[in-house]
Amino acid sequence: MRQRHALIPTLREVPADAQTASHRLMLKAGLIRQLAAGVYSFLPLGYRVLRKVQDIVREEMERAGAQELLLPALHPAELWRQTGRWDVYGPELMRLEDRHGRAFALGATHEEAVTALVRDEIHSYKKLPVTLFQIQTKFRDERRPRFGMLRAREFVMKDAYSFDTSPDGLDESYRRMCGAYRTIFSRCGLRFRVAEADSGAIGGTDSHEFIALSDIGEDTIVACKTCEYAANIEKAAIPDAVSDPYGHPVDDMPLDGSNIRCPRCGGRVRFDKGIEVGHVFKLGTRYSHAMGATFLNESGKEQPIMMGCYGIGISRLVAAIIEQHHDANGIVWPASVAPFHIHLIAVNVKDTAQMELAESIYSELTRAGYEVLYDDRDERAGVKFADADLLGMPLRITIGKLASERLAESKTRRDSAAELVAADRLLEYANQTLRGGKTV
Repeated sequence: MRQRHALIPTLREVPADAQTASHRLMLKAGLIRQLAAGVYSFLPLGYRVLRKVQDIVREEMERAGAQELLLPALHPAELWRQTGRWDVYGPELMRLEDRHGRAFALGATHEEAVTALVRDEIHSYKKLPVTLFQIQTKFRDERRPRFGMLRAREFVMKDAYSFDTSPDGLDESYRRMCGAYRTIFSRCGLRFRVAEADSGAIGGTDSHEFIALSDIGEDTIVACKTCEYAANIEKAAIPDAVSDPYGHPVDDMPLDGSNIRCPRCGGRVRFDKGIEVGHVFKLGTRYSHAMGATFLNESGKEQPIMMGCYGIGISRLVAAIIEQHHDANGIVWPASVAPFHIHLIAVNVKDTAQMELAESIYSELTRAGYEVLYDDRDERAGVKFADADLLGMPLRITIGKLASERLAESKTRRDSAAELVAADRLLEYANQTLRGGKTV
């Protein structure tokens, strides 16, 4: 893509209410723009990242055996009344009426909608198990939307639902989804922990949160220093003597958990803060029983379907990646989700040698399958370099004064030093740098 005509409106200053690094950088780099409180437009660069994350999620969901569909965002109130959630979900559920006075909700989550679909379409054990997923916009009327995409009122989510004939089948579906989640977050370049959690308004039994570690996260997890145990602060068994792991314990215990023992193995714990990017639940028959979603078993007996649900906040995940991957100059994208692989910069567009070499390199790299953002703007070099650091593509190739010698300056976003590379070796250099894994 040629940057001269690209809609990438970078900013030098950002609104004062942008308190987190991800919010500031997504605004500053021209990834998003606010339309209303908690409601954002994804601009072309931001949407490319969103699609990259969606592609990773789709690949791993399908690899785990899930099938993609698309459910309505507009839900008849009758569905939510069948499960009792119309009255108990709370003010976060956006409610409206059509011209005939019929009540609807904007989908905050889709357990009712998908259960109704399966109830009407699957009636025999021979059609089970099945796991369905979608990637769709969700709506929640947050009381205080903040932190950009970390707590928005409109956001993109992947939600999946498994349907099984037995608790053992549900256990297997749950295990398979948890494995897919670990792969997804690893591919996105995240440092994360898996923590036991409460089911909350979703309901059900077993529940785990996938937490991207970050100091600005609103979730607190308790993790054992010895075993694999981790739980969110609500689920963890913390002694009564500890009032608040981030405040002052009543008996002045140190905050590192050095004298708080884990309930599983007796090991000592630590407290980590993070951002919830995924949540999985074993629903059991919570929704199938309420909505009459049953199947006939091998003996011809009618039984409720065993369900699980599995969510990933796609747009929140983009923000979490930025929280973990940035420096003082801007974003430092992992190669797997970067909007472009390479940022190619022609320093002086009035220099014929520079432009001819830049054009030939752009064509060669593009033909080789690389996504290249080509800065062909008539701007000062300092502006171009500052924007390149801000936008954070994994590899930068600069065509400058040595163009007549067919030399380019090349550097990864993570490195401070550039090296000279002959133009006829740039494709080889890109292959080694990007496909060799140096920037991931």
